[in-house]
Amino acid sequence: MSTSANETLTVGTASAAPGQMVRGAIPALDMAGGVKVDIPVVVINGAGPGPTFWVNAAIHGDEPEGPLACALASARIDPAALRGAVVLVPCVNPMAFSAAERGNPLDTFAYDMNRIYPGRADGYFTDRLAHAHWEAMKDVADMEISIHSGGAHSFLDKAIFVDERPESVELAKAMGEGWGCIMSNFTKSGSPMAALNGAGKVGITVELGGRSYTSPERFRYVGEELAKSIVNICYHYDMLDGEATYPSNPTKGVQEALLAPASGIFLPEEDVDFLTMMPKGKKIARIIDIFGDEVGAIHAPADGMFFGLRALPNVNSGDWCCFFNKVEGPRD
Repeated sequence: MSTSANETLTVGTASAAPGQMVRGAIPALDMAGGVKVDIPVVVINGAGPGPTFWVNAAIHGDEPEGPLACALASARIDPAALRGAVVLVPCVNPMAFSAAERGNPLDTFAYDMNRIYPGRADGYFTDRLAHAHWEAMKDVADMEISIHSGGAHSFLDKAIFVDERPESVELAKAMGEGWGCIMSNFTKSGSPMAALNGAGKVGITVELGGRSYTSPERFRYVGEELAKSIVNICYHYDMLDGEATYPSNPTKGVQEALLAPASGIFLPEEDVDFLTMMPKGKKIARIIDIFGDEVGAIHAPADGMFFGLRALPNVNSGDWCCFFNKVEGPRD
């Protein structure tokens, strides 16, 4: 829903006139103890006409990078200078975020909102929360990014998932310099990205941060990088005056999870690094037992790069160790 220069934009309880930024909430559910569970929202309605750009964060409660990015970005977007609108949802899943868990611990039947989205009006608790969010977003957003990270489990460097439509790839590249690891994801359901794409709009999933980057300095770095990308997208789509940056060498690829071949301690090789091309067969990590003897190794399954590593080094056979991007080639 592109906004016009004289049009008030309302999302939930937040109604922003042109040139205004207003905070509010998407009303959702009540708890048995009388506590209301609403979804916080910030509506930045530009003084001029343009597209509506929607940002979703913390659909997984152990991923606090998105809420920080939304806070930083909102301070950098002047509604009087904005064309169109930016809608920030810093916490899609308040129950999971309050518990600092991936999903709502009180809802074991629909635990992971990013697998059951857009939910159902008559479903489990998380289904209903997702449905309230979807009803608020589906007719408003023209384009959307969902911010994720490695959460409590791992660290993920700058990576993006798209459905390979040109408009989705364009939005991915608009994330800016350093965001060249762009992978294919054709999943038709389960996430805000998939739901919005299915509605003929544009949604992508972006990843940055996680357990290894939660120290104050590193956490601030992740929030700053994501906030810069939110503003960079506004530059690219002429929503704000400014010069957009783009990834230098964007690639097309597919994700593969690399699993531990043995139990022990997971040790990445010293000469490998995130988002760095390596040939098929390159040794990424080794597994040593508690005596220090090597009992297994992980090698690159194809030419490509790894973008995610587990945070805790102790592994059992079959545990997830590494996210690898099997690069198919450069993007135009």
